[in-house]
Amino acid sequence: MKPNILLITVDQMRADCLSAAGHPVVRTPNLDGLAESGVMFRNAYTATPSCVPARAAIMTGMSQQSHGRVGYEDRVPWQYEHMLAGELANAGYHTQCVGKMHVYPTRNLCGFHNVVLHDGYMHYNRDRKVQSAAGHFDECDDYLQWLRDQAGSHHDIMDMALDCNASTVTLPWHLPERLHPTNWAVSQSIDFLRRRDPSKPFFLWTSFVRPHPPFDPPQAYLDMYIHQTLPDPPVGDWVNEFAAEAGSASPVTGLKKLRADELQRARAGYYALITHLDYQIGRLINALSEYGELNNTVIVFTSDHGEMMGDHHYYRKALAYEGSAKVPFIISDRTGKLGFKAGSVVSEVIEMRDIMPTLLDAAGAAIPDCVDGQSVVPLCNDSEERSWRTYLHGEHAYGALSHHYITDGHWKYIWYSQTGKEQLFHLDEDPQELRNLVADAAYEAELALGRSRLIHELRDREEGYVANGALMVGRTPKSCLTHLREQQAVHA
Repeated sequence: MKPNILLITVDQMRADCLSAAGHPVVRTPNLDGLAESGVMFRNAYTATPSCVPARAAIMTGMSQQSHGRVGYEDRVPWQYEHMLAGELANAGYHTQCVGKMHVYPTRNLCGFHNVVLHDGYMHYNRDRKVQSAAGHFDECDDYLQWLRDQAGSHHDIMDMALDCNASTVTLPWHLPERLHPTNWAVSQSIDFLRRRDPSKPFFLWTSFVRPHPPFDPPQAYLDMYIHQTLPDPPVGDWVNEFAAEAGSASPVTGLKKLRADELQRARAGYYALITHLDYQIGRLINALSEYGELNNTVIVFTSDHGEMMGDHHYYRKALAYEGSAKVPFIISDRTGKLGFKAGSVVSEVIEMRDIMPTLLDAAGAAIPDCVDGQSVVPLCNDSEERSWRTYLHGEHAYGALSHHYITDGHWKYIWYSQTGKEQLFHLDEDPQELRNLVADAAYEAELALGRSRLIHELRDREEGYVANGALMVGRTPKSCLTHLREQQAVHA
């Protein structure tokens, strides 16, 4: 019997916000239990740290250069030949997604048999002037329809007036907890367990929108953190304090030195959402047990990207720093057939592209040739086939802060393509990236290695980032590469 597969993803959760990872404040008892029964990865990254490109890597198993999304851009159609759900369906799985997909068209199944959708607030499908009826949020969002059925037709996901990118503002959830989108995602996932085809193994992707803003935890969870003494966020010696002081006061700011009380409340709300998610994940795992499927299920937990949450006075995501680019990653094999050593920790650098080949490997399904990622199963069972990538190349088109990064889990090199600014961090000794070592002659070799690896990765890129063997500053970044747009034009 093939194992069931449960992929649990959250949105915008930092790697360090697990008590199992040593966080001094955040409590995640159910995820800690998952780590105790499985394997936790110390160096899991997202190569392109925002929702759309990260999800492209999850669903296709491709690097950002291959799937073509190297920044954030909505409304670019998804027409990939091989995607995770479709490959598992072809292998005999009953497939279901609950929650956030963030694809286009919005109701694109991407190989799933069914999707119960809640993407959260999507700017393009809230545009009342230009959005077609088929793409409008009233038609697309299953949670919103359910909320109106439960609580009244006048309700909307903007009732609390919290913007979907407001990382500096928290308000407690205003309705009964059972109506929160986090609870809804678990309720819908449990309902799938009831109505699934019992003759087939299942692939369930429970995809939460939180702890992505809005920061709207139920009051009981906010109370856990609002009066706690929280450790100060790290601020590196390289930070421009004057720019942070002058940063926008808007709730959606990307750079701002907040007042202490503002920062306390924002972080308390973020941590509260994570603990709320943890408890609801515990509810889902309990339901798996009640249906008799827990011990025949491989479970993967991760996030698409992180949240800066005040580190170096930055907020939101898309940057190369640990708070944004590093994610939690746990895999638990409750079947016992994959040979995992429960409670172990893996140090190799893994990425979102590794999810698809890992799950196909666990299912005994073929891995398409277009997949760039690797199955992490050999890393979890001390296989002799434990060869792995030497480093990871990440990037994000992000205006003046467009950048590329190289990391092997020990060192990180960052190059800002519009200014030529470089940064080098020794993550083993400086995990909070407090000291930029670029100007320190003692680390010339490490700087040169990071730079040469990036030149190698970018040597053939269409943007012209490399010429005559050197990095070229000021080339115009793209959010999507030409081959992706050409591919979509063929299918249009």
